[in-house]
Amino acid sequence: MKVFAHAEPGAPAEEIEVERPELQGSEVLIRITNSGVCHSDVHCQDGYFDLGSAGRYELTAAGAQYPVVLGHEIVGEVVDAGPDATVQPGDTRYIVFPWIGCGQCQACQEDRENYCSGKKRNLSVQRRGGYAEEVHVPDECYLVPLGDIDPSFGATLACSGLTSYSAVKKIMPLPADKPVAVIGAGGVGLMTIAVLKALGHENIVAVDMSEAALKNASAVGASATVTVGGEDLVGDIVRAGGEKIAAAIDLVNNGDTSNAALFAMANGGTLVSVGLFGGQYQFPTALTAFNLLNIRGNFVGSLPELKELVQLAQDVDLPKPPIQEVPLTAEQVNASLDGLRNRTLNGRAVLVAS
Repeated sequence: MKVFAHAEPGAPAEEIEVERPELQGSEVLIRITNSGVCHSDVHCQDGYFDLGSAGRYELTAAGAQYPVVLGHEIVGEVVDAGPDATVQPGDTRYIVFPWIGCGQCQACQEDRENYCSGKKRNLSVQRRGGYAEEVHVPDECYLVPLGDIDPSFGATLACSGLTSYSAVKKIMPLPADKPVAVIGAGGVGLMTIAVLKALGHENIVAVDMSEAALKNASAVGASATVTVGGEDLVGDIVRAGGEKIAAAIDLVNNGDTSNAALFAMANGGTLVSVGLFGGQYQFPTALTAFNLLNIRGNFVGSLPELKELVQLAQDVDLPKPPIQEVPLTAEQVNASLDGLRNRTLNGRAVLVAS
């Protein structure tokens, strides 16, 4: 089967052929129809994540083996299934949950596979991902029926949507009028705003350096926007929300953004750190205690949370970010990753099979 693989760190994607797997148990093979392009794949293409003063976290240290097939926002159809699977070829389209754990540790046993402490099986890192013709999924339980959700939007729910939903759950419940800052209005930021809005929150402050991104943020539900680059970012955030913020969801998560969020925070506020842009916290530790602040990390979300999000998307007309559909080819994989890297992509890119 055809995949679009990176032969080494920093290399562009190239089309190669790999053998179709022999399916066992409840394994399934999915023909990919829609595959979202996520910013974390830019870091994966580089081959590492920036850990600030702690150095780099190499993709190979996470268990990746080259050539790597990236892509973890997958919608597709069953084309083959193991002898114990209940789904059949030709069944309805599914969203594929990609954050698959070892299946043995306590977190996995509790349906929190994104917290897995064992040998992970994440699609696009330890296993081949969705920049491909087909993807091998180790169990049918990781398939979530798409229903009548638009398939390109549905693909984005597997990562940017799920990450947003899980992050929002970490700050709730909050009074609807209390300000929440969403820092970074790219794909995940826009979904975060959309989820907050769908759950009834009214005071949402979007923060970004791009006017185009902030325009998108207003379109999906932000009540106020702040352009990064002024002399008083903390003051600008507080003024936009009408008071010190009750929470911040930081989709950039570098030293500058985390610092601004924490200084803008009301007593008892919560910062959810999501982004992977690198850096480190620079906030006075004593103020964390004096102001009773909470700092929580968020890495994607769980399978039950994805099911909750899909149900929300089926029940409510979630505001959608701009989506650019492009052909599922190696050329467009590379062009989409470059667009994210160079900040020239407005909204989301989704690769669509012909």
